[in-house]
This record gives sequence, structure tokens and C-alpha cells, in this order.
Amino acid sequence: MQPVQIIGGGIAGAEAAWQCAQAGVPVVLFEMRPGRVSPAHHTAYLGELVCSNSFGALATDRAPGLLKEELRRLGSLVIAVADAHAVPAGGALAVDRVVYSEQLTQRVANHPLITLRREEVRQIPKTGIVVFATGPLTSEPLAQHLQQLTGLDYLSFFDAASPIVEGESLDRDKVFLASRYDRGEAAYYNCPLSEAEYRAFWEALVNAEQAELKAFEHEERRFFEACLPVEELARRGYQTLRYGPLKPVGLTDPRTGRWPYACVQLRQEDKAGRLWNLVGFQTNLKWSEQRRVFQLIPGLEEAEFVRFGVMHRNTFLCSPHLIAPTLQFRSAPRLLACGQLTGTEGYTAAVAGGWLAGTNAARLARSLNPLTLPVETMAGALIDYVSTGDPKNFQPMPPNFALLPEVVPAIRQKQQRYWAYRDRALAAIDRFGRDALGRGSEREPTAVI
Repeated sequence: MQPVQIIGGGIAGAEAAWQCAQAGVPVVLFEMRPGRVSPAHHTAYLGELVCSNSFGALATDRAPGLLKEELRRLGSLVIAVADAHAVPAGGALAVDRVVYSEQLTQRVANHPLITLRREEVRQIPKTGIVVFATGPLTSEPLAQHLQQLTGLDYLSFFDAASPIVEGESLDRDKVFLASRYDRGEAAYYNCPLSEAEYRAFWEALVNAEQAELKAFEHEERRFFEACLPVEELARRGYQTLRYGPLKPVGLTDPRTGRWPYACVQLRQEDKAGRLWNLVGFQTNLKWSEQRRVFQLIPGLEEAEFVRFGVMHRNTFLCSPHLIAPTLQFRSAPRLLACGQLTGTEGYTAAVAGGWLAGTNAARLARSLNPLTLPVETMAGALIDYVSTGDPKNFQPMPPNFALLPEVVPAIRQKQQRYWAYRDRALAAIDRFGRDALGRGSEREPTAVI
């Protein structure tokens, strides 16, 4: 049997290699470090955590915690190693970064069906099943080859993303649905600002604290000029935003019958209309500052942020154009992608993609049909988002409950609703493990936190 080739030894690649090998299929796992290092890595270990040592919330009534529990029940190696080397972190799963990476590397490298090759892959292999798990810092030669495969418009090298909020958290007494000049359907939520409200927002924005860019991102800052941070636009003049992303022209507030002094628009981000993007609000502010400043906008005082705005070096595919829910390329089914390259955000989300890509690569090698995760699960909902979302405005997405299908009948109380999402998801992942994989959970389910 020809080995599956997995490119990239981060957490997604390590998980994919393990799942493929555990299914009895040989794997060649390529990792370019230490021969060639990325600007963000410091070791040659597999699965190195470069931004934080935390995998996020443990509680299963939180989206990252639910995703981790699903992965435990699916037999994830990365989550098992993280659990084994956890350090105290309140309600989060944080690890001893060095020990965790050492142990993960040993487990993967010592698997009898995994060959670890320390070399850079510069072109897409012409034959065989291939999994791309190269992450947000894909090396330039391979990125260029991917660009040739996918098309110029389908590969992003810089992530300039606006914040996304849950629609349920908007104050419907202050916002209104409309499109500019009432053209077409009412497609945007609009947050009207008076002159006094605009001045307070503008002053807070221009004085807010920015996140620190890494050295290599400073060097590449020129690429951000085509998509300036909202705070930079604000610093160019008091009225600049009113002629840009906060332009009120053509937006009649139904309560006053007039155009407001300024207006923030929110665009629908998902098919169900539960996620809303702040249009034109790409930003490099610290996350705490984004919450403080953006909640000054009328209607967003209690907004729940699913993701904050970011501006950093990040290579990711426009996955809805390219990737099927099995994580195969639609135009080349022998090729699969996983992790941050597909537009999922966060460590645990990368593990989920690695699990599915590795599992499906093994199934393809054994002439079996690839699997699709149930959309009622957090893992399935994330992959459904990156494979079927709106390609026109696609942005990377972390795990969040707004991605899941709503529970029926609807539950108004948020905590009870989250418990219902959790119970449904865990039941679905157990059925998936039993029916699709022909096995029970890899271990006894943990007590629900």
C-alpha cells in the first residue's frame, strides 16, 4: 500500500498522521524544521504551540470545551497528550508546553507505521493521497504551488478580519434591518449613531491600545495598506469613518425617518443568520480593547464576540470554493487539507481537522468512502462552515455555539440552550463513533463539566 503523505508536523498534521496510522495505513509525515524554521517557531518538536499554551475552556457547555470532549471520544492523540501534561489554568486546558511537545513528538515518531522525514516539501506530490497541514505559516514555495493549484483569488496570505458577534446578543430596540437606499432585501443590521455617540466612539477608538505585531509582520505591513485597520482610518481624521465604513448615506432609521449621523453595518456571516460581521472593522486592537470600544456602538452594548478582529500573517484557503465536507479538494479528491490552512481558528479546531483528514485519508487508501462529521457536533459544524460557507466574505472561524443548528423547540435561556447543544452534540458524536467507525468511544466518557 502506498503511504499517505502528510505535509506539516503541527498539531493538525500530527493528529492526521496518528489517525491514519492507527487505521493501519502507512504514513510519511514531512516537517521542514529544523532544516528550515518559520518566523514563529522555536523548536523542532511536532505540534509546537506558538501563540499560547492553552487549548481553551474545559467546560463542555463552552464551545472549545465541547470540541475537546468530542475529540476525546474520537480517540484524539493530541488531546490525550495535552490532558496528560496539563498544568493548573483555572477553567482552561493549558499544558507544559515543552513536555507536551516532546511527548507528542515521541508518540508520533515511534509509531511503527509513521515515517517522519525532516525535509521541506516545495511542490505538491504528483501521485498518491496527500494531506496539507502546513498551517498559517506555509513556506513560500509550497504556498506558491498551492496558489497555482487553487487560483490566485483562493489563497490569502494576510488575515485582515473584522469582529463577528452573535445575532442573538444585539439590542433589537436599537438596530434596524435595511440595505442602503432599500436596494434589494434588508440584508444588514444597522447601528445608528448620533453625533455625540459618534464622537465618544471615535475618541475611544483613536486612543485604544493596539496589539503588538511580530517582527516578520512588521516587515510585511505594507500588505495591509489595501485593508487598513479601522483605528488607522479613524486617526486620519474625525470625519474619515463617516466617509468610509460608518457612512450613513442611504440608510434611513425607521424610528426617525432620517439618515443617522453615522452608521455601523453588520453583514450576515453564516447561512442561518446567527453570526454577524462588523463591516469594515478589520483591526489590530487588543481583544480587550475591541470589546470595550466596540460595545460603545448603540446596539452592541451586550454583544457576544464569537471572534475578534485580527491583522496578521496567515495563509489560508478560501475553503468554501475548494474543500468538501470530507476535507478533500473538490477538484482533486486525492488531496485533503486540515487545520488553520482551511480557515478554522484555534488549536482544538486544528486537531479536529487533523482527525478528520487523517481518518479520511486512511479510508481513501483502503478504498472506503470518506466520512462527514454530523453538523450537530462542534467538530462537524466547524468543518461545515469552512466547506459550505459564503466564499465571498470568508474569514477564519473558531469554535462557537452559533455554528450549530438551533435546538427545537427553541430555548431562550442561554445557559440551558448551551447545555442542550452539548447534550445533543455528545450523543451525536457517540452515534458517529458507533455507526460510522464501527466502535464505541475510545474510552469511558468523562464526567460532564
